[in-house]
Amino acid sequence: MTSNLEAQLLALKEEAEKAIAAVDTLERLEELRVKYLGKKGDLSVLLGSMGKLPQQERPKIGAIANTVKEALQKSLERQRTALEAAKIQAQLEAETLDVTMPGIYRPQGKIHPINSIIDRAVDIFVGMGYTVASGPEMETDYYNFEALNTPPDHPARDMQDTFYLPDGNLLRTHTSSVQIRYMEVEEPPIRIVAPGRVYRRDNVDATHAAVFHQIELLAIDEGLTFTDLKGTIKAFLQQMFGDLPIRFRASYFPFTEPSAEVDLQWNGRWLEVMGCGMVDPNVLKAVGYDPEVYIGFAAGFGVERFAMVLHQLDDIRRMYASDLRFLQQF
Repeated sequence: MTSNLEAQLLALKEEAEKAIAAVDTLERLEELRVKYLGKKGDLSVLLGSMGKLPQQERPKIGAIANTVKEALQKSLERQRTALEAAKIQAQLEAETLDVTMPGIYRPQGKIHPINSIIDRAVDIFVGMGYTVASGPEMETDYYNFEALNTPPDHPARDMQDTFYLPDGNLLRTHTSSVQIRYMEVEEPPIRIVAPGRVYRRDNVDATHAAVFHQIELLAIDEGLTFTDLKGTIKAFLQQMFGDLPIRFRASYFPFTEPSAEVDLQWNGRWLEVMGCGMVDPNVLKAVGYDPEVYIGFAAGFGVERFAMVLHQLDDIRRMYASDLRFLQQF
């Protein structure tokens, strides 16, 4: 009985070592480990017969079984190390890069002319000490009109044909609504610049769009004058367009008094480029400022108009067509 069990253990060792040496995947190697050394594996089955051996013969068979187990464990570990190294080497060879090969060319992106104008204008105003402010594009009637001194029956509402929404809100017609929201939560002195997208029910043509961009500035402090407004606008336009003649014409806006249009002499003719004025006292009252103490000025312009002038564009729609032939020029 003892010699038979000993022979079976040695035969198992020889069989297992051959199988382990021939295996070529880590998954298959794990299957062999379970087959030979698992709780219900071949070695455990053979050792289950030791209970039938005489007491004095069990130590000898136990020692042989331990030797077989250790030999198989070493074979498994050796083969596992070899297979893992081969797997890593194969992966390295598959992922090897030829650093001498030319790279894949991808054209460099460029800044859209609208974004370029916004970036330039904001940089100029930030350099003057202004803070960038923003607000929602979907607004209430209060922030877009009423708080800006434009009550429901005011004729100025006809100047801005508005997109009204089913819930009673609207798409903002100017970024002046940002000024109201900012003043409600901040105390003077205030100097902000508010760039953003606005919406009006305009007929789309070469110079008009239903969706466009505005930049507005607002300054609130004690002792501000129209001269401060003129100086600010002149400094800004000189940085944008160069040292060109500028003139101010009397105009009307419901939220400023007095109000003015700003013209720039460009290529021998006057171009209207901005609107501006001193903040109406009713606007200051709407946000809780004392108009007897504080005074302010505001101005705004259309980004697309600046882009058309600076880049000599003939049609505003070109800036929204996503035509690479057009965009690559910038």
